[in-house]
Formats: sequence, C-alpha cells, structure tokens
Amino acid sequence: MIVGREKPYLVRYHSYSLDIRNYRRYLRSRRNYYIAKRIFDIVFSALVIVFILSWLIPVIALCVKLSSRGPVFFVQKRVGYLGKTFHCLKFRTMRVNALADKLAARENDSRITRIGRFLRTTNLDELPQFFNVLMGDMSIVGPRPHMHADCHKFSRYVENYKFRNLIKPGITGLAQVKGYRGPANTFEDIFHRFQYDAFYVRNANFGLDIRIIRKTFAQTIYFIIGKVVGRDDLQEVVQKKKIYRRFAFSIKQVLN
Repeated sequence: MIVGREKPYLVRYHSYSLDIRNYRRYLRSRRNYYIAKRIFDIVFSALVIVFILSWLIPVIALCVKLSSRGPVFFVQKRVGYLGKTFHCLKFRTMRVNALADKLAARENDSRITRIGRFLRTTNLDELPQFFNVLMGDMSIVGPRPHMHADCHKFSRYVENYKFRNLIKPGITGLAQVKGYRGPANTFEDIFHRFQYDAFYVRNANFGLDIRIIRKTFAQTIYFIIGKVVGRDDLQEVVQKKKIYRRFAFSIKQVLN
C-alpha cells in the first residue's frame, strides 16, 4: 500500500509528455549520443563479462545454491524501452515462491535468503544484467526497469509515469545514486524517483553517464566494505575521508 499525499504532487501531463513528431525530432537531435552510448555499452559490458563475471559468477552461483534450493538466476519479465517486455536477469536472492513476479521485495522480507540480503545490499545481484546490456535490452545507465505490476501501480500515483520508458532501462541510474534504491513504499519515494528518471531522460549525456557509473562504483565498494567491517565503522571511514579532503583543500588554498 502506498502511503502519503497524492494530488498536490501529481506531475502534469504537459511537463513530461512528447508527441510522436516531437519525439522523432528529439531522437534525431541526439542520434550521435545514442550511437556512442550503445558502443560504450557493448565495450563496457563485454569487458565486465570477460574479466569479472567469468570468475565471479561461479563463486556467487555456489553461494546461491548453498543458501536454498532453486536456480542460480532469477529471470523476470520487466518493462523496457517504449514499454516493450524483456527478460531481466538477476542472481536469485529469494527462496522460490509464487509471488516473486507480483510482490516486490520489502525490507526484512522473510523470502530473502542470507546470501540474497548481502547481494541486494551490495547490488551484486544485478551483475547478470550486463548480459542484458550486451543483448541490447538494457543500457549501463538509465531508469531502473520495473515489473509490469509495479509500473502499472506507480502510473496510478504519478501522472504520465511511463515517460521514463522513452529511454532504455539501466543497470544503474540517477535515482539510484541519489539514494532512491530498494522498495518504494511511499508516494514520495515513487515521485522523487520519477523526478530523477525524467530529468535523466531529458538531459542524458555522456558526461552524466560517466559520473553516474563512477558514483555507482564508489557506492558499491562502500556497501561491500560496510557489510564486512560494519556500517558504523564505514560511516566513520567516510567521514574521516571527507575531513581529510577539506583539510587538504585548506592547505592548498594557504599555499597558493
């Protein structure tokens, strides 16, 4: 159930809609960017598959199999580019259950296995989606793909929510690096994610993609370290790093 205020925050149709003529003009104006983006997706995903997933998949697969009975991968129909359905790959993080395609995972969900919780927290469960990128169903950067049930549900709360489908879904996106990841339990969560997704659709560029990838990589490393050394210790490390940066900047200012 979505809680929170609704009507005052509805996105007006004219703010995020594009008719067919304008959309074709929009695609033509960004043709070079989309070509470069696709080339980057192919090269980047191929490198990740060859040099990382080639040895990491067997390791995670063994952990998943030991955690509970069922397949290593979870394949789910998701909403893709222009609303088309594609089969999204993930490492299985839940015990096999009948509600997997209808009910999204919640915080402290009893269906999630112990290794699955680690994979979700660190976002390692999304790694198989590099195969989706290589096949052309997804991009490295873009709005996260939803289950059809969630897409229809969110569309009832945010007007013209499917505007975000005008670009290929991504493994990571602007909303995710801004902290909007995991289950969306309130209207504010849904609306703010849509705001960031809509901003990305309108303003996507190669520089923004690189910044999102860099931020995602940094967050993933921090999440992994946080699970190993403890979240409190991780926050202390991050805080010390920020203090060191401010100190170094102050010294540089004095020297200049």
